[in-house]
Amino acid sequence: MDYKHDVQKWLLLLLLSAEAAFHSLQYIITATTPGIDFPEYIVVGLVDEEQFVYYDSNIKKMIPKTEWMQKNVREDYWTSETQKQDRVQEIFKANLAILMKRFDQTDGVHTLLRRSGYNLDKNGSVTGYFQFNYDGEEFLILDLKTLTWTAAHQKALGTKLKWEAAGDPHFRKHYLDNDCVDYLRKYVEYGNSTLGRKVSPEASLFQKDSSSPVVCHATGFFPKAVMISWQKDGEDLHKDVELRETLPNQDGTFQKRSVLTVSPEELNRHNYTCIIQHSSLEEEVVLLVSDLSGDGGLSAFVHTWLFCSSCSLFWLEFSCG
Repeated sequence: MDYKHDVQKWLLLLLLSAEAAFHSLQYIITATTPGIDFPEYIVVGLVDEEQFVYYDSNIKKMIPKTEWMQKNVREDYWTSETQKQDRVQEIFKANLAILMKRFDQTDGVHTLLRRSGYNLDKNGSVTGYFQFNYDGEEFLILDLKTLTWTAAHQKALGTKLKWEAAGDPHFRKHYLDNDCVDYLRKYVEYGNSTLGRKVSPEASLFQKDSSSPVVCHATGFFPKAVMISWQKDGEDLHKDVELRETLPNQDGTFQKRSVLTVSPEELNRHNYTCIIQHSSLEEEVVLLVSDLSGDGGLSAFVHTWLFCSSCSLFWLEFSCG
């Protein structure tokens, strides 16, 4: 019995069952210093990992990114959200300047990011998070169990103490436990037909030339959870494998890749296979590296189309809307 493969299947079932058991709402706000060809302020909202609203300092408008938001939300919502982000943008700019001064920085490109969100499980309970990053590094993280801020950097300690003295963690928790969950339920109701869909992946193997790594790629799938693994002569392989981050596609689906790096001699000596598992598939998909064919250094592709039979900061306002 292949115990490793059985464990892998079990982990996938856990992942997919957890995915179906809750919904999530997340907002990512980024402020960037001026001087580069990039918006100085960006807001991205996601429901169940699908982007549904967007704002940036160039377009100066909060806009829908899904058809279900465009159909279900009145115009006054977009006006209100636009006005709110106009105000918050100024707060982020001011706090970015404060951080640059705190870090003794006078020029260069710098970013302040806030990631906040909450998950709703099938029993109605909510878990949330707030995190601030500066220049890609963790700065402040809210612990909702102890209702304290964790200063991930020494220069964040003063803000931690000030916010805790002002009762800031209690204020944020109140919003998570009350107002925020109503927004999440509303958005899930709006997008239920889309958010609950299952879309099978298109899978491919490709290799630039015989001495290059072999890439196993899955794209166009929904929901987000997927597993890509490798086997060598029928045995699970973990060495020489790099699993990349799952990335969004423009159409709301996702893509993911796993890279196998072994010598050409190893590829010829052994049978390597890539295995893809997703909730939309009744059976796992197996792609054989031996099916790859090269042609004078040109890219070689093996495409397998898969269909399942059923495919039929600081001082921010804390509104969750």
